[in-house]
Amino acid sequence: MKILDRYIIKTMAFYTLAVMLIWVGVYSFFSFLNEVNDIGQANYTVLEAITFILLKLPDVVSGHSSVVILLGALLALGHLAATSQLIIVRGSGVSIMSITQIVLKTALAFIVIAILIGELIAPVTNQMAKNSRAEALGHNIQTQNQQGFWVKDKDSIIHVGKNFDGRSFADVMLVNLKNNKTLATVGQADNAIFDDDILTLKQANFYKIDRDNAQPFNNFKAEQLKQHKLTVTFDQGFIDSLRKEPRDLSTWNLVKQISFLSKNGLAADSFEVELYKRLVKPFTLVAMIVFSMLFIFGSLRDASLGKKIFLGLILSLFFELFSRIGGVLSLRFDYNHFLVASIPTLVVLVFAFALLKRKSVQ
Repeated sequence: MKILDRYIIKTMAFYTLAVMLIWVGVYSFFSFLNEVNDIGQANYTVLEAITFILLKLPDVVSGHSSVVILLGALLALGHLAATSQLIIVRGSGVSIMSITQIVLKTALAFIVIAILIGELIAPVTNQMAKNSRAEALGHNIQTQNQQGFWVKDKDSIIHVGKNFDGRSFADVMLVNLKNNKTLATVGQADNAIFDDDILTLKQANFYKIDRDNAQPFNNFKAEQLKQHKLTVTFDQGFIDSLRKEPRDLSTWNLVKQISFLSKNGLAADSFEVELYKRLVKPFTLVAMIVFSMLFIFGSLRDASLGKKIFLGLILSLFFELFSRIGGVLSLRFDYNHFLVASIPTLVVLVFAFALLKRKSVQ
């Protein structure tokens, strides 16, 4: 690795970490103010509130990583430009594109770290934060979960009235269809247990429907079973995902959720939008940084460097905002989710690279 590469990486790392610390500090301060009203209830102390906030920090780091990395890159390059170090570097024969490549490699390394935190650490700490806070406040942790859901699995429709912990259910109804069209049997149980891929209904009442063309519902056969086991195609991860928003799921669980919903003819649009947004996220960051670089290397005769950096930052943040709005619009008007997520980023990326390449050869 060249000395210049190490120096730019070190400068970017310093400013990015500084921005992250300030960002996390502001979040922690306002989060603590939000928790003050609950301190003193049951066993919820100041220490419990601080623990809750600390456990939420990995999610904050992952969720706001793009903006933080963008700010860190701009401040680092702004520092190099303000101290005339960029002029010396360019005077030594290093092109703008070479500097941009170093910045992008460093930014992508940071975003990979943030993604790993979001995929491996944040889901675990978020759940720990919710459970510890609920327990300290004396809340029944079961009430934090999804209280009811419908699932269509092959030729069966399952309704769960109460989902206690993702494994213990209450008020369960099972509807079986013939050829996925006509009603065959209806089962009801007060309690059910879900283990791996087996749903076991306890003390179930089943009603078999005999049909003929003249009188389609002329005969019902009732049967009581101590337990009825049904093999399903979904797993524990799917049940857990029903209790979370798409943004709270790991990418792997998002993929499994989309696959299951699509196979059963159920809507998966909101999950697809979140998945494509994550896949495009590194490219969006690259587009924002490259676009901002146009202002870093611009002429100082028209405006000061500080104003140019501020303008580049604002335009880049507006671009990310419009990218997120595009996901909402694709849900509302049923556009192709992948194209809506990728085309704006691709257009800005190509446009910014073309202008930066032109500026580099000037």
